[in-house]
Amino acid sequence: MNKLKIIPGEQVLYQGGVFFIKRILDLKNLLLEPIKKNGSFVRAEIKDISPVTEAESESTRSIAIESVPEEDWEIAQKRYAIIRPILAGELNSTQIQYLAAENHIHVSTIYRWIQRYHQTGNTSSLVPSPKNGGRGRSRLNEDIESIVNSVIEQTYLNRQRKSIQRTVKEIEEHCRNNKLKPPHPNTIRNRIRCLSDELKIKQRYGLKAAKLEFYPKTGKYSEASFPLSVVQIDHTKVDIILVDEKFRHPIGRPWITLAIDVFSRMVAGFYISFDPPGAIGTGMCIANAILPKELLLAKHDIAGDWPCWGVMKTIHADNAKEFRGNMLKKASEEYGINLEWRPVKQPNWGGHIERLLGTLLKEVHDLPGTTFSNPTERNNYNSEKNASLTLKEFENWLTSFIVNIYHNRFHQGIGTTPLAKYNEGIFGSVMQVGCGLPERIYDERKLRLDFLPYVERTVQDYGIQIDHIQYYHDVLRKWINSIEMGSGKSRTRRKFIFKRDPRDISSVYFLDPDLHEYFIIPYRNTSHPPITIWEYREAERYLTELGKKHIDENAIFEGYKKIREIESQAVEKTKKVHRLRKLNRREFAMTNSVSTLNDNKISGNETIDNVVLMDIKPFDDLEISNEL
Repeated sequence: MNKLKIIPGEQVLYQGGVFFIKRILDLKNLLLEPIKKNGSFVRAEIKDISPVTEAESESTRSIAIESVPEEDWEIAQKRYAIIRPILAGELNSTQIQYLAAENHIHVSTIYRWIQRYHQTGNTSSLVPSPKNGGRGRSRLNEDIESIVNSVIEQTYLNRQRKSIQRTVKEIEEHCRNNKLKPPHPNTIRNRIRCLSDELKIKQRYGLKAAKLEFYPKTGKYSEASFPLSVVQIDHTKVDIILVDEKFRHPIGRPWITLAIDVFSRMVAGFYISFDPPGAIGTGMCIANAILPKELLLAKHDIAGDWPCWGVMKTIHADNAKEFRGNMLKKASEEYGINLEWRPVKQPNWGGHIERLLGTLLKEVHDLPGTTFSNPTERNNYNSEKNASLTLKEFENWLTSFIVNIYHNRFHQGIGTTPLAKYNEGIFGSVMQVGCGLPERIYDERKLRLDFLPYVERTVQDYGIQIDHIQYYHDVLRKWINSIEMGSGKSRTRRKFIFKRDPRDISSVYFLDPDLHEYFIIPYRNTSHPPITIWEYREAERYLTELGKKHIDENAIFEGYKKIREIESQAVEKTKKVHRLRKLNRREFAMTNSVSTLNDNKISGNETIDNVVLMDIKPFDDLEISNEL
């Protein structure tokens, strides 16, 4: 299961045991009821629960969206469009029947799609199943299959709430009347058992009962009238120069991609890098916005809560090309996100995110190394000389500012703090209907990969190559020198999909076209150190400036090593100069003091301006360093 509904009645795993969610206490805590009757209630943090895992089947296994053919993806999109109003609880049983007739499909087919969607929470679960010779499919002939589905729908999934035994007898009676051999009763019981509890309660007890049991308290909403209904996203170059991790040398200004929940003004997520706006930054910011933030807070050792997580309904984005790529479109469709772009010549349309970016940049102006917003404001301030923060340290500062200051600071636009407004939107108030906690994503790896752009490469006998660097693992062996399907001389080498995280290019992710899963492929030469894409580009730029005409993998890592050596030597030379300066200042101070005293012929404990000769000592390091 990819998602988990945080609602009363949902089964969850906690500390190895199975529990029901009894009550949602706040944005962080739940009250759990043990599934065993003799157990006691427990209080648990949301971050410590997980979905109850089931046996993985072909229909429930998450697949890589890049592996789905376009024609199959279009079918999945059409199926999702059909069941979407049912998932939102907008249709009753009669309307569902009309919906089925309008789309020329059986009602049971709609419920089967709903069941498949609930098992993963992804649009890709609705992709047509591949032909497998009948394995895993119903062995009943079409006539019996039609009778079973029809009777279950009309007899069992009915307000009369007839028993399973009665349903079995009616199926047997219908089959005999049509001179067909009835299926075994256990086949019918298994078919009913596979129906979701939500569907059973909705059809047998009504939509109201199902909502009380499985749905959060909801109401009618207009645009951006509840948390995560609308998220705005945009980029800016930050007014600060950062330094490298090892030698603290200035390396430039970073870019930040930021996402804001319009309803509450909570920061939903961000991504910082030295790359200009692009598909990678946009995708990773969206993934960060959707995922829970506990690991991020632990990574930076920040005390506090950042309870903004979950799949947003709509993303408002700029018309820039990084927002209009096919990767982002398909990933958004996979998670049911509606992408909307800013109308042309309407700059105020994205005002919330722009005001947040402006607020952030003002705060940055108080940090060492700031470039301010213009030369006049900067005046004589030397930004490079004062640069002190690394990318990680700046990310730490930004996370702490968001969690402990911005989210708890009064916001004039909403009349309260973003955290209080978010809490009100989730749980409700006298004036606001609560929407309930959003579903929680647990397959972090799949989510991040879905929102990363990909490259295509052929698999050679050495593996694959991206940016002069070779990668290899035995999982590539069967695909070496693969040829596209077809006949004749026009056949070409088959290309495969690879993805790479710019923060660590020591490995890439390979999409196996048969298994529809990603596998990690490391450097072919595993002795190479892990580097970021920015360090790679630094080494490539260094080699180009040296006039190197042939650049390969070995040259890149030699260049990277040489840059580090140059920086290390520079640091040592700088330290040596500082030590010599301190020593010379001490010698000068001692010589000057003694010569002055000799000129005045002072001996013993005689004084000059009330200073005792025996008390004269060299300047200490702190005084010298301050004077320097």
